[in-house]
Parts: sequence; C-alpha cells; structure tokens
Amino acid sequence: MRDEGTAVLLVSTELDEILSLSDRIAVMYGGQVIDILDSEDAERERIGLLMAGVKPEDDKPKREVAHG
Repeated sequence: MRDEGTAVLLVSTELDEILSLSDRIAVMYGGQVIDILDSEDAERERIGLLMAGVKPEDDKPKREVAHG
C-alpha cells in the first residue's frame, strides 16, 4: 500500500502492535502531535514518555550561555 501512496491511520495504545505495523509513529498528547518517529528507530521508553506528554530532551539540563 505504501508504494501506491496509500496511508493507514492506526490509533492504539498497544506499543507492540504499533511497532510491528508502522513505518512511522506520530505520538499525540493533549490533542497535539508532539513527535513523529521512524518505527525502526523508535524506543518503547521514548514512546511512553511522549504518550505522557514528556519530551525526553526536556529532561536534559539547559546549558547557560555566557554573553559578552
């Protein structure tokens, strides 16, 4: 179907199902798409965090930039 330009939208909270059937995964939280992942690079932990509204890079400390 992909070669024919057809897309299928699968809505599920079953990660095994999503990972086995998807080429790309769009994760939504609060009615917004917060990330789109290639399924081959997607990690269960990252998907779970995104489903909870946490972007993993939000957990990293921000570096202070010296000015002047």
